[in-house]
Amino acid sequence: MLSVIIPTLNAEETLTRTLAPLVPGAVRGLVQEVIVVDGGSSDETLEIVEAAGAKLVRAPKGRGPQLAAGAKAAKGNWLLFLHADTVLEPGWIAEVEKFFEQIEAGRFRDGEMAASFRFALDDFSGWARIIEKMVALRCALMKLPYGDQGLLINRRLYEKAGGFRDLPLMEDVDLVRRIPRRRLVMLRTLAVTSPARYIRDGFAARAFRNLFCLALYYLRVPPRVIAKVYQ
Repeated sequence: MLSVIIPTLNAEETLTRTLAPLVPGAVRGLVQEVIVVDGGSSDETLEIVEAAGAKLVRAPKGRGPQLAAGAKAAKGNWLLFLHADTVLEPGWIAEVEKFFEQIEAGRFRDGEMAASFRFALDDFSGWARIIEKMVALRCALMKLPYGDQGLLINRRLYEKAGGFRDLPLMEDVDLVRRIPRRRLVMLRTLAVTSPARYIRDGFAARAFRNLFCLALYYLRVPPRVIAKVYQ
């Protein structure tokens, strides 16, 4: 039923934690397969994938091409795209099962729906809480979750929307904007993401840079230019 797709590039420090919450989903029969799409890792990422029993797919480096390759290789009628430094809260299984039950009961018409989790940073600082609230506001007002919140999407809807494009950045925003707002549900479960970029750049500076990159995207600045700003 559900194929989980994770793009990786030298993700040995975070991948094990990302994979762990998926195991109970496989035991319950919710997760049919886990596909790790690697963009050329030189660390222990591939060994972790093998030890976990996940399916390995190789693709050109870049989240857009890697996610597209994972979707192409997936067998499930539902796809869950998940970053390699994002850990789903234990309640994710029950909530996704309830979401599927409501679809089967006819709550959402033809079932061509998508859903995203609630953003959280794996950090105890006050800045982390402020950024979480900013993201929650963006999702409430704009229905615009980012890839680090995970994206659960029906395969038919994914294909109708055109899937992930070969972009160096903003591949998540690009796809979400092609999904009709009425077909996107915001779940309550947390997707806890690594704060590494925020710690490296400073929380305020990183948050401002993210907002600036989003503004550039809406101004139709080419993603290759935005990618240079984002780094």
